[in-house]
Amino acid sequence: MTDKTELNEVTAAAQDMKRVADAAADTKQPSKGQGWPVVPISIGIGSAALAAALLYANSGRKKG
Repeated sequence: MTDKTELNEVTAAAQDMKRVADAAADTKQPSKGQGWPVVPISIGIGSAALAAALLYANSGRKKG
């Protein structure tokens, strides 16, 4: 009698796994949407930092 009970538990677990897998397959993955343009922002920040560094370095020099 215990073999039949174990078999029923195994089949019930397998059916539950199949039901969950089927339900998961029917759902859509959320879209990531539009991300931030990281590279152009990085280039812009880097250029601004370089320009500021050059202006600071040149501001201490005497003219003439």
